Amino acid sequence: MVAGETSGDLLAGLLLGGMKSRWPQLTAQGIGGPRMAAQGFEAWWPHEKLAVHGFNMEVLRRFREIWTIRRRLGDRLLAERPDVFIGVDAPDFNLGLEARLKAEGVKTMHFVSPSIWAWRGGRIHKIHRSVDHMLCLFPFEPEIYQRAGIAASFVGHPLADTIPLEVPRAAARQALGFDEATPLVAVLPGSRRGEIRHIAPVFLQTVARLSQQRPDLRFVLPVVPGLRELVEPMVREHAPDAPLTLLDGRSHEALAACDVTLIASGTATLEAALFKRPMVIAYQLSPMSWQIMKRMGYLPWVGLPNILARDFVVPERLQHDANPAQLAADVLAWLDDPARSASVQQRFLDMHHSLRRDTARAATDAIAQVLETR
Repeated sequence: MVAGETSGDLLAGLLLGGMKSRWPQLTAQGIGGPRMAAQGFEAWWPHEKLAVHGFNMEVLRRFREIWTIRRRLGDRLLAERPDVFIGVDAPDFNLGLEARLKAEGVKTMHFVSPSIWAWRGGRIHKIHRSVDHMLCLFPFEPEIYQRAGIAASFVGHPLADTIPLEVPRAAARQALGFDEATPLVAVLPGSRRGEIRHIAPVFLQTVARLSQQRPDLRFVLPVVPGLRELVEPMVREHAPDAPLTLLDGRSHEALAACDVTLIASGTATLEAALFKRPMVIAYQLSPMSWQIMKRMGYLPWVGLPNILARDFVVPERLQHDANPAQLAADVLAWLDDPARSASVQQRFLDMHHSLRRDTARAATDAIAQVLETR
């Protein structure tokens, strides 16, 4: 298996749990993180090696390192010939590796469809060459692959299975040290160094602005393990006097406890939706990355909750629109309109039901089918 970044590690860890239940003697190796390790996964490289942000100099600087890892990993997998290879997200890394393995007769699966329905639709041809079976998180995706002659299954989203339908708000607030009456904003600027450098300063400037406008507000910011030394100086620079608490991880508790979240576009926005939280989605890229993304995109939405709803149910602020004045106004708009918040929470509950499919069972059923065709 190969999972890149924190979100991939989370999804792969959940999938591994289901696989270990079905096949107790299973062994799994490759690239992964701590959630996979907790399921007995042997990481030959840590998942942080694949974490890059946008199309920029960071990608170019690390291209040789990442390319070398993929070549060496492919050599090792072809020597050991696993029963199946599962690439978890990270399509720019995994699809090339999967194409090599498939050409040599190794069964390949990919968990989390690339967003070909949103941008870079031409990748469907590379996927055809690379993947024996696609495991899809969203119900509209399998038809796209089946039309292209690629086997695919809707397995639901594992987070929809693990996050409760009824949000444990009171317990989360107690665990974080907040009472029921305190208005609380969760600030989630991302999990990668690159996106935190781009987005966290604006988010923290928004926190400072909100704190001045509403002194009763309190803020929590979950920090991915290992990135506190990056975030703390930003807090001192941009929001030194704000009542902001940095958390070591605990993003799910923060989302369960908060009244609204200011959040970077990505998998975390779906987590926020599953926690039924009103949100303001924001994102910033380097100018070059932004121009590339604009030219490749097909949909008017970038946030997963809006894509799934096919509507702007929550605001999205991108690039120059992601500024402290706009973001603060959007956060206050949620806090000042309880009826609107209740309406979006109901939509998110409906979305949660639609994504619940016992993902571990559905995915292992598909894996078993692939194994039978070896």
